[in-house]
Parts: sequence; structure tokens; C-alpha cells
Amino acid sequence: MTQYVEVLSNKTALIDRSVALIVEKIQGAIAQRGTCTIALSGGSTPKPIYEAIAGHDLPWDNLHVFWGDERYVAPDHPDSNQRMAREAWLDRVPFPPENLHPMPSQGQDPESDAQAYDQHLQAFFGLESGQFPQFDIMLLGMGDDGHTASLFPQTEALEVCDRSVTVGNKDGDPRITLTVPVLNLSRTIIFAVAGENKQAALAQVFAPEGDEATYPSRLIQPVDGEIYWLLDAAAGAEVTPSSTSAE
Repeated sequence: MTQYVEVLSNKTALIDRSVALIVEKIQGAIAQRGTCTIALSGGSTPKPIYEAIAGHDLPWDNLHVFWGDERYVAPDHPDSNQRMAREAWLDRVPFPPENLHPMPSQGQDPESDAQAYDQHLQAFFGLESGQFPQFDIMLLGMGDDGHTASLFPQTEALEVCDRSVTVGNKDGDPRITLTVPVLNLSRTIIFAVAGENKQAALAQVFAPEGDEATYPSRLIQPVDGEIYWLLDAAAGAEVTPSSTSAE
């Protein structure tokens, strides 16, 4: 994999860099393959990123939008990742409705909904049983506990490697989440991390040795792709910017 670690001067610079990189990768994927698949993250940091992307003139017909995880709430719920992305970006540009692929989250059975999204991915990407989808762009954040997507510390979801979608668990509340193998198969992974409260977890994530079950973001190591860690100065105060390649 190829890893880039960038520490930006402040959150505004982090947002600007994230937008520029995402737009570049969208355009590159469409130029190379005629289409681009992107999985979105939730949380507070991505919202201004999505708002800025909405101001760009991109070939929306060629962009397919998925989600890396979703809270198990209705799409119009204030906590919905889908709602946030729609309000900030997706409903502000002329996306074909069939190009948006939200996770089902308003039923009564998270396991069944996770399986349904797994089957949707299999059909969209034309996969056979046992194969995982390869996204062009995977957007991720990281919590102060080191979690990413809905892969929380010491939870069963971390160990799921035989399917693309599973149920995550946040203090007893179910989430729908892509699994570690899917995240790691992405062509480009972009972490956008802001805030001083992320310093301790980042130190563990970047440590030469550590506990993946306690700090799940350590598990995110793309198979053949590239990973960008974009940090604001508050989050990355103890991190050394770098660019490294590894087999």
C-alpha cells in the first residue's frame, strides 16, 4: 500500500485539502473507468466537505454514492448519515436517483437490512459469492476511541471477514457498516480527522505495534490501494507527516 500523512494548519485547511483530493479522485476514476463509486462517512467533519463538493461542477451521472455506515434510524432522523449527506450535498446537485445507494435503516431487523445491502452491493458490482466490492473512494473518519465507520472497539463486527456488510454496535445501539475487508479493498481511502481529542487515539493508530481490537482504525490497511490521513494541526500535533510505500 501507499500511505500519505498530511497535517494541515487548521480545520479550514483540512476541509479544503479533503475537497480537492476527493474531486481529483472522482475525476480520475471517471476518466479511467467511466464511472466512480464513493462511500461516504458520517460525523461532523465531513459535512463542510460535502457542502463544498456540492459547489463543484462534476459529471454526477457517472458518480455512484454509497455509505460506509449508517445509524439504525429513519432517513429523515437528525442522526441519519444519509440525511446529513443529502442536505449538505446530494440534494443540491442533479444526481440521478438511481445513483444513490443508501443503507436500509428503518426496519426492525438490522441483520436482515445488513444482508439486503450486502446483496445490493453484490448485484451492483456484479460479484460472485465470496467476492468483495472495490470502491474507488472510501471516505472515513475516526472517533476519539479509534473507531472508524461503525467498527467500534472490542465488538464482533471487527472480526467479520466473510461478507461485505454487518451490524455494528455502539453502546447497545445497532449500526449498519461495511466490513474491514471491503474498506481495505478500496482504491483510495481518505481519513479526515480533526480535533485535539483525537491525538491519543492517533498515537495508538500510528504506533509500530498496537491492539487492533482496541483501536480499530489500525485495521485499515489497503490491500493494493492508497490511504491518505488528512489531519488538522490539533489532531496531528504529535504525528509526523510522511509518504511511505509498502508491499
